[in-house]
Amino acid sequence: MSVAVLGAGAFGTALAVALAAKGPVVLWGRRIGWTGENPLLPGVTLPTAVTVTERLAEARAEVLLIAIPAQALGGFLETHAGALEGRALVACAKGIDLATGRSPAGMLAAACPAATVAVLTGPSFAADIARGLPTALTLACADAEAGHALQHQLSTPALRLYRTTDVVGAELGGALKNVIAIAAGAAIGAGLGDSARAAIVTRGFAEMARFAAAQGAEPETLAGLSGLGDLILTATSAQSRNFRYGQALGQGAAFGAAVTVEGAATARAVTRLAAAQGIEMPISALVAGLAGGRIDVKQAMELLLARPLKEE
Repeated sequence: MSVAVLGAGAFGTALAVALAAKGPVVLWGRRIGWTGENPLLPGVTLPTAVTVTERLAEARAEVLLIAIPAQALGGFLETHAGALEGRALVACAKGIDLATGRSPAGMLAAACPAATVAVLTGPSFAADIARGLPTALTLACADAEAGHALQHQLSTPALRLYRTTDVVGAELGGALKNVIAIAAGAAIGAGLGDSARAAIVTRGFAEMARFAAAQGAEPETLAGLSGLGDLILTATSAQSRNFRYGQALGQGAAFGAAVTVEGAATARAVTRLAAAQGIEMPISALVAGLAGGRIDVKQAMELLLARPLKEE
């Protein structure tokens, strides 16, 4: 099967570089202002097997990896959904759409009902993938046969994919860990220490599992690469945009407006959904407040510490 990547940001470019080891790959972006090297991935030269284009018609592959940010995906689909029908669409963004409350896979399935929809998620940084460093991800597809084929098509010697049919769990793990990573970064940025971060990550994971279970996810999915694995990476490394954004919030510092921080929008979206379903998500709610400028880190910590004592 031929492969194309839609979305020429750091992650989309890294996937194109990795998959070029197996054959030609088309990399599409709206505005490609570079040649040879994506400035978001300094030091990584595109292989000759990667063809970069701004013309979506040139991405005629059977498998399309959709690496468009979750909050931009809806607008893209409004214009281009017809061009994606009937193919295998692999959602690579992590988040929950503010406008619809849907995940990227849910948006793709709604816009392209004749397509086979899958999800690629898990603990990974674009720079690691692009440089061929060992990385393990989750490939989720409700159609087990199609998932098996995609697993073999998209795995490389350095990029190992584990397969599941639990699309809901895989996507929610990837989306919600960004929210908790912001909280962890805020704790470090405010000088609250590693013990506070460990507490936030642990209780945050409980929130993730509680919310995902209410949506029908399998518990073991959240305990795997796409949940706990991704949370550990994102909440402990300064390579994570969400963690750095949280650090900036904790320090009261500005953060680059052009940098995509999916966790900020996801916090707002998941807090709405949780409230409508009666699910307790205190850390996510506080992250939404921090990102919206309604509270500061000191107030957030006071609110968390003032919660009633309970069993773990």
